[in-house]
Amino acid sequence: MRKAMYATLAFAAAVAFAGPAFAEKFKATLDGKSEVPPIASKGAGTADIDYDPATKKLSWKLTYSGLSGPATAAHFHGPAESGKNAGVAVAIPNATSSPAEGSATLTAAQAADLEAGKYYVNVHTKDNPGGEIRGQVTK
Repeated sequence: MRKAMYATLAFAAAVAFAGPAFAEKFKATLDGKSEVPPIASKGAGTADIDYDPATKKLSWKLTYSGLSGPATAAHFHGPAESGKNAGVAVAIPNATSSPAEGSATLTAAQAADLEAGKYYVNVHTKDNPGGEIRGQVTK
């Protein structure tokens, strides 16, 4: 009886803690030099990103500072390799202040692009509407 109870408790604990253990970690380091074409900006930032392939849930925490003015928007763009531009793939709501945290569920195609390293994070400002700081998303 005790063995069965301990086995059940062990299984329940394993299930309870399994979610975050399977999340993949990604990161983007943002600066003006990574923009295409490069921007002379004192701005810098990071995006700490978790991705759960089982649910296709993408979660992020974007932090930045030193921009030429207030951020007007931020997005995940793709598919694009480093040095190339692409359209918006996933919006980052509430990115007009740092830090900005959120999540989204990706489509199968978006998930494949993320896993292939074809996403970048871009923070836009009034003076740089195409993007002031950018960073490629990597594992």
